[in-house]
Amino acid sequence: MNNAEIIDLAHSGLLNTYGCTPLAFVRGNGAYLYDADGIRYLDFFCGLAVTSLGHGHPRVVRAIRDQAEKLTHVSNVFHTEPMARLASRLSRLFGDGRVFFANSGAEANEAAIKVARRWGHGSGRFEFISTLGSFHGRTFGSLSATGQEKYHQGFQPLVPGFKMVDFDDVAAVERTINKQTVAVMVEPIQGEGGVVTPHLDYLARLRDLCDRAGILLIVDEVQVGMGRSGKMFGYQHTGIKPDIITLAKALGGGVPIGAMVAKSEIASVMTPGTHGSTFGGNPIACAAALAVIDALEQDGVMENAAEIGGYLIDRLREIGKTTGNVREVRGKGMIIGAALTHPAKPVVEECLKEHLLVNGTADTVLRLLPPLNLTREEADAGLAIIERALRTAAAAAKGA
Repeated sequence: MNNAEIIDLAHSGLLNTYGCTPLAFVRGNGAYLYDADGIRYLDFFCGLAVTSLGHGHPRVVRAIRDQAEKLTHVSNVFHTEPMARLASRLSRLFGDGRVFFANSGAEANEAAIKVARRWGHGSGRFEFISTLGSFHGRTFGSLSATGQEKYHQGFQPLVPGFKMVDFDDVAAVERTINKQTVAVMVEPIQGEGGVVTPHLDYLARLRDLCDRAGILLIVDEVQVGMGRSGKMFGYQHTGIKPDIITLAKALGGGVPIGAMVAKSEIASVMTPGTHGSTFGGNPIACAAALAVIDALEQDGVMENAAEIGGYLIDRLREIGKTTGNVREVRGKGMIIGAALTHPAKPVVEECLKEHLLVNGTADTVLRLLPPLNLTREEADAGLAIIERALRTAAAAAKGA
């Protein structure tokens, strides 16, 4: 089937929730995707920070293939080796944690919300403080924690017990805490909110505030975690340890998996029957995640993300000075946002014409989420396209 045939077939059966770009991809290799018409695209989007090792990574492919030949699924009332090994690995990475496996970031955040509510139940604590501009998912609990009104429209009333404050404003959190507050829920960097990076001491000050108030600190690592910032978890840049973290996206290298990791004493409130997921901890997904962690720890991937990510940020700042339509470039490692003086959509479209996949978020932010193992040559190829797209968009904006 060609692009047009696949697109027509998809539109005949799918719910219209994505506003899809008219492309149908059939295979990938490293930092590149190929559509059904054989055209190659450089991927600086990675399925929204999912394929962090690129496409067809040998470790991940081998792990999926080998596990599929052995066992694809059993109920969570039994044990499997991949789930046991991954739980142990994540527990050690976090440090004395207990893991719940799900299938997505929204489900991981839903689990974190339930654990926190259960933990605070006996003391009458149930309210959460999250931040404006945040994105935690689309289930009703995670949606209620999401600080973007556009995602709420048409789905009210939301789950009660969620209060919003400005991101990177510890004083606002302190003013909002009361006797019913159970947890503060934040991202280390707001991804969907526009790659918004807080002050370096933000999480440390929140950690201190939560300790003094006797409440939990939940850090949503769904987009920033698993090496994207140049460290395994984004919070590790700050020297603190949260009470709960949530993971998904890059955890499975392209296979759906989410995880919530909580400190042991907090996780102990969950007992048989209090939560569950039919497919959580699927053997194939866990095998893929183990391969991802091996690559991050043994192949220099995180070091590359920090180095090449820093190079991308520096070059984008230089380019922005010459194009005149870049207000700010922010991010860490391979999560990068260029805040523009006009909507990002025209730049995204110009890049697509030259077969580069990028993403716009928060209306005016060009977001880059390349593979963590991107080469310098691939970075330069993408930057050249972005520079041309920025110049074209700047000229069009002046003309308008």
